[in-house]
Amino acid sequence: MNDRVIGGMTPNCSEAAVSLYKSFVQGECFVTTVRIAEMCKLTENSFRDVNIAFANELSMICDEQGINVWELIRLANRHPRVNILQPGCGVGGHCIAVDPWFIVDSAPTQAKLIRAAREVNDAKPEWVVRQIEEAIEGLIRSGMAAKDICIAFLGIAYKANIDDLRESPALAVVEAVTAHHKGRVVVVEPNREALPDSLVRAEVFLMNLEEAVSRAHLIILLVDHAAFKGALPKLSSKQVLIDTRGIWSNAK
Repeated sequence: MNDRVIGGMTPNCSEAAVSLYKSFVQGECFVTTVRIAEMCKLTENSFRDVNIAFANELSMICDEQGINVWELIRLANRHPRVNILQPGCGVGGHCIAVDPWFIVDSAPTQAKLIRAAREVNDAKPEWVVRQIEEAIEGLIRSGMAAKDICIAFLGIAYKANIDDLRESPALAVVEAVTAHHKGRVVVVEPNREALPDSLVRAEVFLMNLEEAVSRAHLIILLVDHAAFKGALPKLSSKQVLIDTRGIWSNAK
């Protein structure tokens, strides 16, 4: 149903492209210049990136100030002209995580907000890793040995309900933690039958949700897959949860 913005090198090129797209696209086709069409694509993805960055930055501020960011966003979004997105562990994929840099590169002096948003989103996985490291240190202080701590990561795709790992911040988080953690690491990724080589080499195991959570001392929710919603196992008082997508919080 999405409309298409088409910019051909010549009017004949544009006409041919419109003819092709109209054979299978239900949305409208809008013809413009090549430069506007390309900038339109970059602008759409940069707009998303900037808005996600606001949510991600807000989540870090709220964590520092002891505020439930999920409740805050829910209440703020009751304003008719406010629509804050949901924070996560970063931004991935081959479009939103990449396209803003083309604008920054072409206009480095002017693209201050776009650059700042990119930097916020690029830094979010590192922030999540620090949260995990602090949780591990807390378990060690409680008497556990690092080698005995099992960590379960829920989701490694770059967004919900897909198997795509391109530029995935969730995967980056898992790789960063497994590089130093001495204990067992398991992953739940309902959209994949096998883990990427980087995790296989690190002896990370792929498990189903119930088994992974039952084994884990530390549970990290990274991707809000539909398969997780409504199927969340009950956690014990001794288990530690880091929920970057608010699934547990929003389920209450």
